[in-house]
Amino acid sequence: MVRLKEKIGYALGDAAAGGITWKIMSIAFPLFFTNVYGLTFADAAALMLVARMFDVVTDPLMGALADRTQSRFGTYRPWLIFGAIPFGLIFALLLYTPDFGPVGKRIWAYSFYLLMMAIYTAVNVPYGSLLGVMTDDDNEKNQFSSFRMVGAYAMGFVTLLSFPYLQKFVGGTSQHQYAVLGVFFGFIAAVGTLTCGLLTKERLKPVRAEKFSFKQFGDLFRNKPWIYLTLIGICTNFFNGFRYAVAGYLFEYCLKGDVTVSGFIINYTVFMTFGELTCMVFGGISPIFTKWVGSKKKAFTVAAIICAVTSVAFFFVPMHSSYIWLMVGIVILTSIGVGLYSPLLWSMYADVADYATEKNGTSSTGLIFSSGTMAQKFGTAISGSLVALFLSLAGASMITDSTGNSIVDPTSITDSVLSMVWSLFSLFPAAIVVIMLLLTYKYPINK
Repeated sequence: MVRLKEKIGYALGDAAAGGITWKIMSIAFPLFFTNVYGLTFADAAALMLVARMFDVVTDPLMGALADRTQSRFGTYRPWLIFGAIPFGLIFALLLYTPDFGPVGKRIWAYSFYLLMMAIYTAVNVPYGSLLGVMTDDDNEKNQFSSFRMVGAYAMGFVTLLSFPYLQKFVGGTSQHQYAVLGVFFGFIAAVGTLTCGLLTKERLKPVRAEKFSFKQFGDLFRNKPWIYLTLIGICTNFFNGFRYAVAGYLFEYCLKGDVTVSGFIINYTVFMTFGELTCMVFGGISPIFTKWVGSKKKAFTVAAIICAVTSVAFFFVPMHSSYIWLMVGIVILTSIGVGLYSPLLWSMYADVADYATEKNGTSSTGLIFSSGTMAQKFGTAISGSLVALFLSLAGASMITDSTGNSIVDPTSITDSVLSMVWSLFSLFPAAIVVIMLLLTYKYPINK
């Protein structure tokens, strides 16, 4: 029986990666790069697209490398232990706006965004792979996966709720606020990652393929469950990515700024915090719900249907701040579905890894879990890039202010831009869930 301390330690890993760094990168970066840092919509879109091409190569290579690591700390844990400090440091530098010209700032943003993606891969691929070697009990895998999601959503709740108040506390310009908060949250992320590496244990020994071989990559594309689950993972992250990436624009343009209700500030981070809290609760309930429904596949399907229905419902809410609590209510309902399916996804990756080991005779746990991390980054960043692209196509444009920085032209925010923002938060994610449901129906493992 695995001790509670170890489950909490495992949860801290995704509290750091998913609850802090990835949450801020998902929800704040599109708005940060265009409205604070000063990149154009085209630059921001290109940045995220370039990073995704980078990840297509680095994530599977990292998985293969992690599978072959041997140290006194184990196979996957050393990457967390020794990667923790660079992880927090690079995140802090990414949120810093240097006093350079347009070209220098562009180089800084591209360089540190790519470095952040690389260190995120080096930490998070081994972190996910740990699930495959901590226990061979399927029920405990579900519990570890549930703890992981609760940790991510609990820290995401704290991060997003506190963000506007911490900005106000720090004061100064928006650039100064983001720089200070980058150091603050980067430090917490580093501590959480290190603690996770120190508290967890690797009980199972992978059946290693000691020599690197491209046969492993070929085996992946002959692994039918892996193909379907990777596509499902990309869809889940497209779904979340569109909603998080557009939330800032939704408040900035559609609702005309922050909404204050009886002294309570609701901005785009606080708005999504309601969803984080709901995901935390239902992420913890997910193993119980799965047992009640009968299988991971059935539970995942029900959760996805909830997301599709509520996303369509949001589109019909009037675009006015007086309906803020109705919007919050629908976000909470959507997050019930997200909270239920999120732990299942990672537990299903463990099933696919077991299937691959049985079929091929050697373990490729790190390589298979790397596809989960790649799907996470691919779906989130491509959706962020597409948001910038769609807003540009809808008519949003940039101008240069008196100091030479690029800012959004207020006169370009027309009704077509507002409609695009509203659709990107509701109808686009709903369409993605429909695709996800079709893929889940075809997914061949029925555990």
